[in-house]
Order: sequence, then C-alpha cells, then structure tokens
Amino acid sequence: MHSLSSFWRKQIIAILDYDAGNLKSVYKALQFLGQEAEITRDAEKIRRADKVILPGVGSFGDAMKKLEEYHLTEIIHETVQAGKPFLGICLGLQLLFEESEESPGVKGLGVLKGKILRIPEKDGLKVPHIGWNSLELEHNGRLFEHIPQQSYVYFVHSYYLKAEEEQTVTASTEYGVHIHASVEKDNVFACQFHPEKSGETGLAILKNFAGIGEER
Repeated sequence: MHSLSSFWRKQIIAILDYDAGNLKSVYKALQFLGQEAEITRDAEKIRRADKVILPGVGSFGDAMKKLEEYHLTEIIHETVQAGKPFLGICLGLQLLFEESEESPGVKGLGVLKGKILRIPEKDGLKVPHIGWNSLELEHNGRLFEHIPQQSYVYFVHSYYLKAEEEQTVTASTEYGVHIHASVEKDNVFACQFHPEKSGETGLAILKNFAGIGEER
C-alpha cells in the first residue's frame, strides 16, 4: 500500500553542474515557479530526478571536456534513452548535437542531428548576438503552449543551430541568418535563447517544461 505522501511528492528537476555557469539563474527561475530544483552532478540524484536541464555558457570544446571529466555524458544519454524530459539551454542546446565550428574535431553528445555554425558578421550586425529577438513558432512545440507568435526572448551567442531534421524545429529567429532557436524531439527539448532571462515569456516556457508529463 502506498503512503499518501508518495502520491503528492513534488517533482524534482535536476540542473546539471559541470562548471559551465548560469546555473543559479535557472535554479532561481524554477524556484520562482514553485518547482523543486537541484544543482548536481551526482549520477544517482540525476537518476532520481523527474526532469533534467543542461544549461550552459562558454565554449563547446571546454564544456564537452567538463561533461566527460564529471562522467555526465553517460548519464545524459541514459536520461534521454529512459524517456525522461530533458531540456538544453543555450550552450546546452549546442552540446546535444554532433559538432560545432567553434571547436573543430570535438564530438558533441550526438543526441540530435544538425550543425552548429558561426553567425556570419555581415550587414553591420555584431557577433556575439546579444539581446532580444522575436520567435517564429512552428510545429506546435510543447514548450510554447499558450505563447504568442513573435514573443521576444533573450539571446547571448556567437554560434547557431542549423538542424538536420526540420520537423524538430519548434521556433526560429533571424539575425543575419535563419537561426533554429528551439527544437523538440520526443522527450528532448532545447532552446538557444535563455528562458531564465526572458521575463514572463521565459518563465512561461520553463513552466511548460515543468508541466510535461505532470498533467492530472
């Protein structure tokens, strides 16, 4: 017989700690939403979590080195294969793909297919791309439920995603080039922008992620 508390256990969202920065702002945003979050690199805590977030700022090569050093690549693949909701943010999106022009010869996680390319410096646009851009929403992505078209979110990046599987792209934006800003494939979600820095729209996106699989 289950205890009453087992039916009402609040879900735990694990935020992967691999020295890549920006962890606390994601943690605080989830706390604001009333979610129980934990910054960790402990494999057992990650396995026990209901959902997992891979945030990140910094370089592709250094980040992959840290993920391997902390034995997080294995637990990421295990989490994805188990069907647990998984969200990559900014550099976390890029790491889910196979490789990046930022770090030639460095293999990414290879969870998703596509290329991470350098934003071209043209038309007077500055790189890195820092600031607010509007999103073109497509394919009814679950992260964007009840989010209006052309909502603005906050970007900080010099490299962008060109996804191989167009049907996985749930949001895009323009900054001198067409940027795949968010993807969704099965239980894997990722966004190039920072929802934790994107005001009410970003909080709504994180709330949508937290609600996946929690419908009553």
